[in-house]
Amino acid sequence: MKKLVWFVLGIAGGFILAHMVDKDPRGHEVLTDLDARITEFTDRMGDAYREQEARLSEVVAAVTPTAD
Repeated sequence: MKKLVWFVLGIAGGFILAHMVDKDPRGHEVLTDLDARITEFTDRMGDAYREQEARLSEVVAAVTPTAD
């Protein structure tokens, strides 16, 4: 239970700190840049996942016998 309290306090402290940093123009710029990098990373990961899923679907379709 004690670890859960520290975990929740850590998350709340992080949000408060991020809010305070976002108020400063330089901090806002840093957070905006960080958000753009995270968005780019998640977009690339999503694209790679969809490409791999399409390749695996093609392999499964080629291997699966058809009922004629």
